Amino acid sequence: MKGLQKLLIAVAVLIVAVLTGQESGLLNPAPGAGPGTTGTGTSVELRHDPLKHAFDNRLSDLQVEGSGTVSRVLSDDNTGSRHQRFILRMPSGLSVLVAHNIDLADRIPSLQVGDVVDFFGEYEWNEKGGVIHWTHHDPAGRHADGWLRHAGRTYE
Repeated sequence: MKGLQKLLIAVAVLIVAVLTGQESGLLNPAPGAGPGTTGTGTSVELRHDPLKHAFDNRLSDLQVEGSGTVSRVLSDDNTGSRHQRFILRMPSGLSVLVAHNIDLADRIPSLQVGDVVDFFGEYEWNEKGGVIHWTHHDPAGRHADGWLRHAGRTYE
């Protein structure tokens, strides 16, 4: 009987260790989760939902990739460089503003509430959820090229 008790305790400890490792992202991290790099070159581990992690920790200058549903289409920002602007609702419930430079990349035509938009760009924290920008190529070659994807077409 003592041998069986020791075995059950060992199995329980192993199960707790495995579950703790999964929750911390050490075992089987969520698809797409992994290290991110800040604009200053500092590595930041982003687990499960990179945008939610960045928002919760007030992080900025992070290259992020994701997908969200358009919840609001805003007017263009025509001050300085022109930007197409819209709000994406992420699967986590977080809302982010996308500011897509239409002086450097084509605008997404006929964008509507409910459309799904994939993105790769730079995240900047703010109290409203944050902003995704640099969703275009960098003509000077000093920044990672970003993009938006909508209805099978990529805008970069």
